[in-house]
Amino acid sequence: MKKREILFYIVVFLFILSFTMTADYFDNDLWARLIAGMGVIDGGHVLKEDFLSYTPVHTWWDHEWGSGVIFYAFLKFLGPYSLIILQAILMFGIFFVASRVVKMHSDKSPFNINFYFFALLAGAETLNRPIRCHMFTFLLFTIFIYLLEKVRKGNNKLLYILPVIVLFWNNIHGGVVSGLGLIFMYALGEFLNKKPFKKYIYTLIACCAVLFINPWGFDYIKFLLMANTMPRPFIVEWWSIFHQTHTFDYLVFKFFMFTLVTGQLIFLIKKIKADKNWFINIDKVKYIVILSTLYLSISHIKLLPFFIISALCFMYEDFYKLIENLKFPEWKDKVVYGILIFISVFTFISKDFSLPVGVDVYPVKEVEFIKQNKISGKILVDFGEGSYVSYKLYPQNLIFMDGRYEEVYPDYMMLLMKQFFLVSDHWDELLKYLKPDVMILKKSYPIYEHLNKSKDWKIIYNGKYCGVFVPSDIENKNYIQPSDDINYYKNTLFTTDIKF
Repeated sequence: MKKREILFYIVVFLFILSFTMTADYFDNDLWARLIAGMGVIDGGHVLKEDFLSYTPVHTWWDHEWGSGVIFYAFLKFLGPYSLIILQAILMFGIFFVASRVVKMHSDKSPFNINFYFFALLAGAETLNRPIRCHMFTFLLFTIFIYLLEKVRKGNNKLLYILPVIVLFWNNIHGGVVSGLGLIFMYALGEFLNKKPFKKYIYTLIACCAVLFINPWGFDYIKFLLMANTMPRPFIVEWWSIFHQTHTFDYLVFKFFMFTLVTGQLIFLIKKIKADKNWFINIDKVKYIVILSTLYLSISHIKLLPFFIISALCFMYEDFYKLIENLKFPEWKDKVVYGILIFISVFTFISKDFSLPVGVDVYPVKEVEFIKQNKISGKILVDFGEGSYVSYKLYPQNLIFMDGRYEEVYPDYMMLLMKQFFLVSDHWDELLKYLKPDVMILKKSYPIYEHLNKSKDWKIIYNGKYCGVFVPSDIENKNYIQPSDDINYYKNTLFTTDIKF
């Protein structure tokens, strides 16, 4: 590896690490993943039944159980800071593997730092929340592209590796279907390219076969198909980037997408004008992958990185061919490297490498209030924070539901919660049939003001963003107030009473 490559990777990793350190809070679903991992490492078995909820549940189809094992192993044996490092390593892995694909295609300048920096900023809003299971999917998706591109260059033996990877992938994240889809895209693309394609079909069949090797067997496959095709109208990250609520959100990604798509169209138009047999000569695999990931990224915020990855792997070379005649100062790259190094070092110096508690995101103080005052019983909280509440308050409290909704809960549960929080039609059905003993309600929801004026409920702790409600017939008493010391919450962030 040349000195320039080494410098490139060092700078990229330092910037990614500094970028990861700026996260304000851990992902909402991390806590359920830690509980699942705890069940395997401390309990010795995969958790297949829910024990955290007081509401109706079905079999716990945990399509991320392997991720939970990895996360909990890092936490248990390496400490909580290792989770932030793991996030940085996974993100760096995506850009590292993508750069090897670029190098495979481009001889001139495969390590132009500007393009990678632009791509990283484009994914900033979806990638900078340590740590999420789908990071494994994005990394493995990139690795699949690298291996499949190697196969197209003649190394067919690498196809034998893909079923092994799928076996691992299938047990750490349900996003394994993206890997299967990618193999299908290569098969279709090579068929249209009039090149050997049956080897991809055989590989796809082998990969589908190993899906049955999981803790639940055949029934899990039915769940996996359902989970990857079900609508998620109440989950913001599954909305389109052009949803009316996101008009001014994800602007860097939108600019990245517009720039790359426009550049690719210009490149294609030039190719059409210069080559009468352009359709025969263009790489169908490349455009099938680009268009498919573009569709996914436009349709669902959560899937934006798929387009970023395909843009790095397949659009980098064409983009630089378009601007190769433009003259830039020779010191341009040195300035960019200098800026990135300065930003990274400045971040390391100015920001303490500490745990992101998320007091403005999680009901941290509200949970502490309930715990300190031993307010036990059934608890209702927004599903996004449900797993955090379980992690911190079980067995003192059982939750209504959390972010595992399709893995654990019947479909109607989400609708019940939505109706209740928004005080829409039949909002009180939740109280009739699944009444909680205590509620943590966000002030941004209409139900907060509604119950604050109600005679049936009273607020016993009024936090900055949430309030704690109990039935009005509960005897008044002097409650212990939660600490305001942020270091206390950092030191106890991963403390739990869950035992196996």
